[in-house]
Amino acid sequence: MLAQGSPQVGLDSTVINPRLLIGVETAVIATLLLLLYIYRRQPYILWWMWGWVLLSAGALLSAESFQTTKLDAMVFGIAQFFRLLAGLLFVVAADAYRQPPRLRRLYGILLLPVAIWFTLAPAALGSTAIFAPGFVLVGGTMASAGVAHLLLGRRARLLGATLVGAMLLCFSALNFWIATLSALPSGRSLLGILVIFLLAALGMQLMTFEDMTYELRRANRRLESAQNDLHQLVITDALTGMRNRRFFDEVIGRELQRHRRYRTPLSIVFIDVDQFKKINDTLGHETGDRVLREVASFLLRHIREADYVFRWGGDEFLVLISCGEQEAMRRGRELQEAFAASPQLADLPPGVALSIGCVEVPVDTDDIMPIVQAADERMYVDKKRKR
Repeated sequence: MLAQGSPQVGLDSTVINPRLLIGVETAVIATLLLLLYIYRRQPYILWWMWGWVLLSAGALLSAESFQTTKLDAMVFGIAQFFRLLAGLLFVVAADAYRQPPRLRRLYGILLLPVAIWFTLAPAALGSTAIFAPGFVLVGGTMASAGVAHLLLGRRARLLGATLVGAMLLCFSALNFWIATLSALPSGRSLLGILVIFLLAALGMQLMTFEDMTYELRRANRRLESAQNDLHQLVITDALTGMRNRRFFDEVIGRELQRHRRYRTPLSIVFIDVDQFKKINDTLGHETGDRVLREVASFLLRHIREADYVFRWGGDEFLVLISCGEQEAMRRGRELQEAFAASPQLADLPPGVALSIGCVEVPVDTDDIMPIVQAADERMYVDKKRKR
């Protein structure tokens, strides 16, 4: 947006060409984005970088005056076209976030006559031929890029994208304002572009950091999900789908502590499948596995959600139930009767039944295994009684 003949700015008795300063600044921003792309490998960073390269090329082309007026006008037109392309690349950058950009060959075909007009019209008609139209087109593309980044910031909740969008809209407004003038603005106004570009580059750095943080959070969530899935596999019995002995080891300490603190009743119900060894020996392990699955399904349906039921090993199951021993014995008998009357028993081999032993957990218990052993012994008493 800077043509030859723009005023220079004096700082501490040193003459500084603002166009050259802008060219150097945008080149530095492009270099930083290149380094960032090498580290992050995200396509939108690469599109940003090429946009800044074109802005730098446009500013540097305008930094020096040439020998003829026609050549000056032609270079000004080329610089304007570079800024137009930079705005389009910023639009593509916003579109390339999280998905491949939608680029078509038609876009290049449409840009070809624009490039020819920006290059040849100034040489034939002078820089006034592309002054106002050029700034309007550049302002339009920068406005589109700004809106695209603002929408991206709102959708993905990226503060950096919002800052980039705001700065691109400021740059767009500046181009529209210049289009209404008969000449380029003063050097002081041109130095304001340095601030706009600096804030836009800061927004791009911030957006990249936010994107990296988002990916880290997403990776952590995937890791937590994988750990949870692995934990579920570890504490779940593969054959029956119920909790196994490892899960019992996880929860028993907490349950004993609550038992001691609140004096809530707690009992162990030990369950064994009658005739299981005979079924395995005569009908095979596949039939035995089917019996275990049916028994486990029955227990899961009839044990309260507040209680725990585990596959202890082989054909043995253990229920951790919050009630006293008498209540636990009553519920155990109900389980036996319900299983004996269940329709699914008709599909199982003859003689399949449940034997049960119940023991209440004393309040001062620190080691649960003797209680489990006592419940196991009572279960064998129940098994012998039925024989």
